Amino acid sequence: MNEILKGKTAIITGSSRGIGLAIARKLASAGVNVVIAAKTTDPHPKLPGTIYSAAEEIKAAGGHAISVILDVREEEQIQNVVNETVAHFGGIDILINNASAIFLAGIEHTPSKRYDLMHQINVRGTYLMSQACIPHLKKSNHAHILTLSPPVDMDPKWFENHTAYTMSKYGMSMVMFGLAAELKPYKIAANALWPKTTIATAAVQNLLGGDALIKQSRWPAIVADAAYYIVSQNPAAASGQFYSDEEILIKNGITDFTEYAVDPTSELAPDLFVVSAPKSPKGDF
Repeated sequence: MNEILKGKTAIITGSSRGIGLAIARKLASAGVNVVIAAKTTDPHPKLPGTIYSAAEEIKAAGGHAISVILDVREEEQIQNVVNETVAHFGGIDILINNASAIFLAGIEHTPSKRYDLMHQINVRGTYLMSQACIPHLKKSNHAHILTLSPPVDMDPKWFENHTAYTMSKYGMSMVMFGLAAELKPYKIAANALWPKTTIATAAVQNLLGGDALIKQSRWPAIVADAAYYIVSQNPAAASGQFYSDEEILIKNGITDFTEYAVDPTSELAPDLFVVSAPKSPKGDF
């Protein structure tokens, strides 16, 4: 049990499965009250998990969790998540902006509805979710906002094949920059986290590379462990930073990443927006 985090309350968007659920599990194991905030209420034929099954899993493991329906495109639902969280747990200490949409195509082949979806969920959703939590984060003595978005790198290679997606993810990162500066007087940390490798999620399985890319990926647990260390930091001392999962784990003494690899014998695939190659699965430096 983490004494720093014990009894704190975290809202995690997009947490019915994948990276969001992994973060919820990790924080709950550290004594954090977690709010599973996502829009999946009924089982999907290809995607496992709902907000209810996620919360039940955490409670079955001894954690504290509630589930609240959230489509981050809907302002009323955002406010309802905040209200339900405060009513149930008494406040908000941590916000994890994890909800995200992806569509990888060039400008010519990106329909307007896909462009709109990514910007409504990724940028606008992050902006409005953060905005709604700020009044409550100001009352916390350990307030963090962590956004799952990459460093802003204006290299054309990150734009040529998926401008709309890149704009939306960089937009999330720009929201983080603004939050860090605006909230510094209140000792509320705002940081961003991005994986060095592809992560074994439904998006990778169904949209990017199927089973072949899954074998070259790491489990969501590596992002969850990194998120745990970030939100354990003193919020007044660490804000406005872009962290990679590897970087934050190394900083906390973890150098062997073998357990995170889906297939330790496969070469790891770098994630989008990653410049340097990921470390060896065996942690060789």
